[in-house]
Amino acid sequence: MTLFPEELAASQLQVADSAAWSVAPGWRPLVDAFFQCSEGDRLLAYLRQRLAAGAVIFPPQPLRALELTPPEAVRLVILGQDPYHGRGQAQGLAFSVAPGVPLPPSLRNIFKERQRDLGLPMPVFPEPGGSLTAWAQSGVLLINSCLTVEEGRPNCHLDQGWQALTDQILQKISRDGRRTVFMLWGSQAQAKRGLIDETRHLVLSANHPSPLSALRPPVPFLGCGHFAQAKQWLLGHESAPAEGPLGSPFE
Repeated sequence: MTLFPEELAASQLQVADSAAWSVAPGWRPLVDAFFQCSEGDRLLAYLRQRLAAGAVIFPPQPLRALELTPPEAVRLVILGQDPYHGRGQAQGLAFSVAPGVPLPPSLRNIFKERQRDLGLPMPVFPEPGGSLTAWAQSGVLLINSCLTVEEGRPNCHLDQGWQALTDQILQKISRDGRRTVFMLWGSQAQAKRGLIDETRHLVLSANHPSPLSALRPPVPFLGCGHFAQAKQWLLGHESAPAEGPLGSPFE
């Protein structure tokens, strides 16, 4: 995908300032407290250092999932690992890509499993791409374990502090939220299972949807049946995500 200079600038992080990252009001106290503590301060300092060194960092708004899905709206959490590391792909929502970007293999496998599991057709978008913004707006928190990455360097920000923030996000949903389904795809996501109260919430685990692992044991992603299990459980608890412009994951 070729981007003009202005398009590339809009697709990458410009400033490491948490005050410039919009979040829903219900998330603001948690986010502010994190970035005021030493770990959050070190994370911002690291991002500023990398930007000053000329690193291209994605996405432009690392906390966009918290902007589109308020804590009180969360009914389903899909947890990934870190953002896409190609130009123009990441948009701050796990597995989602910006409008106009071709479907990455992981997202294609997610749609394939949804189609197999629920009998739904592949989604048709207004333009090429695979933006899951409508899912986020319907109550699906699309959050990665790590929220930034550098171009062409997957997992390079893995140990810089984001994990502590996403731990707190999951703990808040587990403690304060309504009954929720957590889909943990891949080892990084599954490492957070202990943060979730499984007496209140449903936790579903499988391999990452990447073609490298989607068909491998112990729990292949393709064929995992997570969408049907989640839909049935949520309907039983009167907690299903609302239908959005392109439907929820279950429509």
